[in-house]
Amino acid sequence: MFDPEKPTRYLHPDYLSAAGPVYDTIDPATLEKVGVVGEPDAGQLAAVIDAVNAAQKDWKQLDAKSRAKILHQVATAIETADLSRCAELMSREMGKPYPDAIGELANCAPIFRYYAEMARDEAGKIAGTTQTGSFQYVRYEPLGVSVHIMPFNFPVLLMCWTVAASLAAGNGCIVKPAPATTLSTLEFMRCFAALPKGLIACLPGGAGVARALIDSPRTHAVAFTGSVAAAKSVAMAAAAQLKPAIIEAGGSDPMIITANAPVDVAAAGAVTAAFHLTGQICTSAERFFVVDEIHDRFVEAFARETARLRLGNGLERSEIGPLVSEAARAKVMRLVGAAVDKGAEIVVGGRVPPALQKGWFYEPTILTGCTTDMAIMQEECFGPVASIVRVADLDEALRLANDSPFGLGASIFTTSLEEAMEAADRLEAGMVWVNNPLIDNDALPFGGWKASGLGRELGRQGLDAFRRSKMVIIDHKPVRQGWWYPYPDEWFRDAGGRKHS
Repeated sequence: MFDPEKPTRYLHPDYLSAAGPVYDTIDPATLEKVGVVGEPDAGQLAAVIDAVNAAQKDWKQLDAKSRAKILHQVATAIETADLSRCAELMSREMGKPYPDAIGELANCAPIFRYYAEMARDEAGKIAGTTQTGSFQYVRYEPLGVSVHIMPFNFPVLLMCWTVAASLAAGNGCIVKPAPATTLSTLEFMRCFAALPKGLIACLPGGAGVARALIDSPRTHAVAFTGSVAAAKSVAMAAAAQLKPAIIEAGGSDPMIITANAPVDVAAAGAVTAAFHLTGQICTSAERFFVVDEIHDRFVEAFARETARLRLGNGLERSEIGPLVSEAARAKVMRLVGAAVDKGAEIVVGGRVPPALQKGWFYEPTILTGCTTDMAIMQEECFGPVASIVRVADLDEALRLANDSPFGLGASIFTTSLEEAMEAADRLEAGMVWVNNPLIDNDALPFGGWKASGLGRELGRQGLDAFRRSKMVIIDHKPVRQGWWYPYPDEWFRDAGGRKHS
């Protein structure tokens, strides 16, 4: 059984001691100690890599039906387990409201069921032959051992997105959880009981552990979710080893409110899109472009809906918890302050709540009068702030929405089919939501454009990210081919040369 008071690593099915550096995990709501995190030392890390590689050799030999059966057993274990302890640890580690923590865990099992059947259904392609008597096809094979470097905001769900796909493809997996949510990740690992011994591991640690895992010649793919700066470092480290990397970096997602939007619905959707998980979601709506005709009505409704939110400890009745750290709150405060200095106006929020001086709390904040030259419109805020720009029409909104180094998601509220289709065509983002922001689908690819990432999670593309292709050509009968050496004399230039048609 996992003990959060002991420095622990995980090599399936065992929780083992960690001999490397040790640090405390602190509750961002109370600033009290939650538990202890310990990194593996170099020897332990190398031993885990060896063990997962050994287990993967047998796993890849399993037939697709048997592999799918085991992944379904993992899904059943998630569905039937009491995950309240995991959810509580998640709330205490990073401040997530308990309903959101439980909701995250509830979405994990379907991912394993989806990829169990996806991998069983599709394993290659038969091509039309280029030569009579030849059978020509492509098959997919696993890469080996994949490394999964996780963020703090959805530590278990995003792990499952890539781990399920990788396991389904026939790989072994090593998870490097975010330092802020290591304990809940370790607690969740017990749900993998059905997997063969040694096939999955969880190694706590910071950038040093991540880099060691990427640099190892015995790991073969990387999945990363985090900031743009960290994403660039991971991508370069993986490229140096010629390892495929799936990179989900940051975002500063736009939301457009057109003159044809139902204002009350748009305002309610904006509250969730901007402030869910205290705005600490890569797909949070941060930049709002509101058509002049309804701007004031929308701002009024948005402020009214925001006022209904409750702030507090994630284990209490609250929708808005603390930010994950003091540094995270300081960044939000810096960006809001700089925007106000440039002329933005605070409609609601913009301060540390007077009743919550302990912990890293910040009120949900709405800014109006924002301009695109403000830092808050160019950087990822990653906090509970909605920055509103007044625009003349949809065309201006789309132009300004695309004026960003990011391209993760984008959303629009409108009752006009014409506006919806134009936005879907013109928005420069990997995902577009019309009238329903933030949702995803296991069967559709998740990922961004531009500085928001490389590759895709979920869907068929999410599975293909963890396997490699092999072209196979089989001639039914061995015969001497006309193009084999030696060439006929008449093919050479001095004899007139071989014809190209």
